[in-house]
Amino acid sequence: MRAIQVASFGGPEALSAVELPDPVPGSGQVVVGMAAADVIFLDTLLRGGWGQDFFPRTLPYVPGGGGAGEVVETGQGVDPAWVGRRVVVRTSTGYAERVVAGEKEIMPIPDGLPTETAAALVHDGVTALNLDRLGRPEKGEWVLVSAAAGGAGSLLVQLAVDAGARVVAAASSDAKLALARELGAEVTVDYTRPDWIERVREATDGGAALVYDGAGGPLGTDTVHAVSDGGRFITYGTAEGFAAPDSELVARRGVRVHNPLLDGPPDQETVREVLSLALERAAEGRLRPAIGATYPLERAADAHRALAARTTVGKSLLLVEAERPAG
Repeated sequence: MRAIQVASFGGPEALSAVELPDPVPGSGQVVVGMAAADVIFLDTLLRGGWGQDFFPRTLPYVPGGGGAGEVVETGQGVDPAWVGRRVVVRTSTGYAERVVAGEKEIMPIPDGLPTETAAALVHDGVTALNLDRLGRPEKGEWVLVSAAAGGAGSLLVQLAVDAGARVVAAASSDAKLALARELGAEVTVDYTRPDWIERVREATDGGAALVYDGAGGPLGTDTVHAVSDGGRFITYGTAEGFAAPDSELVARRGVRVHNPLLDGPPDQETVREVLSLALERAAEGRLRPAIGATYPLERAADAHRALAARTTVGKSLLLVEAERPAG
């Protein structure tokens, strides 16, 4: 099968197209013929060697964390009725024509929901809904979403609007801000402008009650100034490391700071529950991942370059022509 492999940690050039043996399912496992592989910013960090304590990778490895496709083979103890069913898969790999996964790592795609849409929710849908549960946006309050045109950020905009909140979207280009407005943001701000935080505070009459920081690093650290006194600041961005708000500042202003990434990845039971909800909402038309860039499998490096340069508007996917069983 065709796959993308990382033989040594490094830049996007570390991603190379290779031929690997087809995976064979073990007991309790299935093989999924991939149609679309999910691509998230975390993939670019792991490729560079970051996060080995939380996400250990043994070289060489096939990057990714899942996507969507069709079950093509089942192992011992797995109902063969899975074969031929469209599923999402969330596991430790993804950039390949076929991936092997445990039965508990797959979930049926609701009828009528496009496979690519389902793939786009495998990680960002779970992230956004978990952050939404943590932030609890309320009707009428101001919510700031930074990196609002990213995979998770664009979903957070929709979830806050759905809750009745008033959304300020911060992003870095006209195209990204246009997407945020299309998704329901009431105010948009270019965070590359030096006065962007002042503009947020002016638009919200003193700051947002809830801020989702999808950037991290120095930008995320500065974003805490856009929170109102007594507000909530939730950071999940890692583009340049974690945000590090001044502890004295947040204590003085009564800002509650949450960094759920420090708790590590969610457990499988939580992932299944939240992913099921994300797929259900998408099938109902209540949640729409904004798929802004698709690439053939062999161009995985281009997808990583675009994410690192922050030129991608919306979600990125690798499209794979999945193999089918012989005969």
